[in-house]
This record gives sequence, C-alpha cells and structure tokens, in this order.
Amino acid sequence: MLHKITLIPGDGIGPEVSEAAKRCVDATGVKVDWEIALAGSDALIKYGNLLPAETLDSVRRNKVALKGPIITPVGTGFRSVNVAIRHALDLFACVRPVKTYAGVRAPFKNIDLVIVRENSEDLYAGIEFKVDEPGTKQLIEMIEKLQPKKIRPDSGISIKPISRFASRRIVEFAFQYALKNKRKKVTAVHKANIMKFTDGLFLTTAKEVAAQYAGKVAFEDNIVDNMSMQLVKVPQNFDVLVLPNLYGDIMSDLAAGLIGGLGVAPGANIGKDTAVFEAVHGSAPKYAGKNKVNPTAMILSAVLMLKHIGEEKAAERLEKAVSIVLAEGKSVTYDLKQDRNDPTAVGTSQMADAIIEKLKNV
Repeated sequence: MLHKITLIPGDGIGPEVSEAAKRCVDATGVKVDWEIALAGSDALIKYGNLLPAETLDSVRRNKVALKGPIITPVGTGFRSVNVAIRHALDLFACVRPVKTYAGVRAPFKNIDLVIVRENSEDLYAGIEFKVDEPGTKQLIEMIEKLQPKKIRPDSGISIKPISRFASRRIVEFAFQYALKNKRKKVTAVHKANIMKFTDGLFLTTAKEVAAQYAGKVAFEDNIVDNMSMQLVKVPQNFDVLVLPNLYGDIMSDLAAGLIGGLGVAPGANIGKDTAVFEAVHGSAPKYAGKNKVNPTAMILSAVLMLKHIGEEKAAERLEKAVSIVLAEGKSVTYDLKQDRNDPTAVGTSQMADAIIEKLKNV
C-alpha cells in the first residue's frame, strides 16, 4: 500500500533530523510518497508567511504529516507555529511516550509511561491582553465589577478557558489509548484544589468519563505539584497521564528528563482524522547544518507515525533497530556517548545509517 504523507522539514536542525527519519522510514520497506511542505523560516522567505495555507492544505489532504522542529521566539515576535498547526487542524491530543532505552544515560530504568496532553485550550489558547493597552484596562475594570478581587492596573492578562467538551474529549482519548495499547491506569493531573472552576471542571469531567471504563482501566487523579514530585521519585507507579495543555507541556519535559532528555522523546499530535508527528525538542539553530545532533526523537516519532498508519510490523522493526544502536553505543551522536567529547561519536546522518543497517536484520 502506498501512503501519501506530508513532510515538513522545519527550522534549524529540523531538515537534518527530518531527513534522517525519512530515510529510516523508507528503509523499512513501507511505500511512502512524501509531499514536501514548508513552515517556519523557509516558508516565510518563500511565501511571506510562517504557516502557509498550502502547508495546512497538504496535511488536510494527506491526513498524516511528519514535522521537524520549528523555532518559537521567547517573549516577543510571532506566536508558536507548532501551536498554530495544532489549532488550525484541531489536533486536540498530544501524545508523548516516555520510555527508557538501554544505552541512554538516565536516572531510572524500565520506565514506560505516556503523557496525553490536551492541545486546544487552557493558557495556550492565545487569549492575551498586553499591559497598558486600552482593551486590557477595560478588561480589568470589567473583571473587578464582576468579582471582589483587585487586579493591578499594570498587568498583562492571559485567559485560561477549560471546557467540558475539550476535557471530555481528551480524557476519552486517554482511556481509549489505554485500552488499545493494553495500559492499566489513567491518572488525571490538575490543580483543582486552587482553580476550582477550570481545573475543577477538568477533574469532574475526568471522573465522569472514568466511570464509563470502570473494571477496564483503573483511574486516579493527582494534583500537578505533587505529581511532579511523584514522577521524580516513583515514575514506575504511573502509566497514562492525562493533563490540561500547560501542565502537559511542562510534565512531558520533566518526564523526558527521566529517560535521558528530549533527544529521545517522540511526540504525536492527533485529531479526529488528521495527525502530525514531531520530536518534542526544539530547533537548536546553533547546530543547524553541522550534522551533529541526535536524530533519535525524530525517528521514534516516525515509529509512532508508522503505527498510526497501520504499519505495525515496520514500526516494531524500526524501534528495535533504534534500540540496538542505542544499546551498542557505537554509532551514536556525541550526546549519547558516556563522554560528550568522545572522538568516536558520529553525525546525524551516520547514526541514521547505522539504524538502517540494523533494519536489515530485524
């Protein structure tokens, strides 16, 4: 079967790790017709737009995309292209597996859990009001009329919407994911003890959904600050975590630290009939074009993509090949060596070569 898949190379190191993942997918024998589409700095140069309509149309048409990292400025400039893609395509579920691999230095062994993050609302909805602007002052005045608490007049404001609809949708996704992947427990993470009308709604909805799966998948809830402590103490106690948007973003990076870092952390953004697969890490522009960075996260994201399109055997083979290369520790990038200055470290493309070679025998 021929699969038509959109490939978005991305910024910085994106084209290098995307090419490595593409080559590994092709080496599995799965037939893919790759349609190249641009987003980020290259798209800005060609189209005058960071996220061209042509790129979104390509993903909508093909239903599946593999995307390299795209730069997001901190504090100023344009909002995240990554977030814009998720909102434009209604990719409401962010799935980030957290799994240890032999050969990767990590604080723990035998970790295998999954972060399921709500993608469409919460503080990432992008509803913000800039300090000192007339609209912000009007909003502050309106809020103070509706409730007794005062807001300092020199405040910037972000709105945190959490709906029953989106909460139910993401928790149902988490339970369905657990059933499909033979997971035993779902943990809803929140701050409902303080944010009673937003996180409180998320928790109430999660409990309602959990009741429908009683006897099939276990359920518990945990306050986000305690969850942070529990993850770095006893991560083996958890299976599937479902969280609102901001907590999910933070917790997935924390969890990546448990398995050796973002270099081995894959991700998927999934909607009703469309999915975009991407590494969790950023675009690291200072390493662009140097053939130096670790392609593992991007290749493992491609593994998730293969599973999504029904190529389970190819996905298993590719993950196995990655795990063998990591365990051997020979043909790996500098960050995966015991000594980061080890002269035997290989480049991005050479590590992909090693994985492709292992594919021949798995």
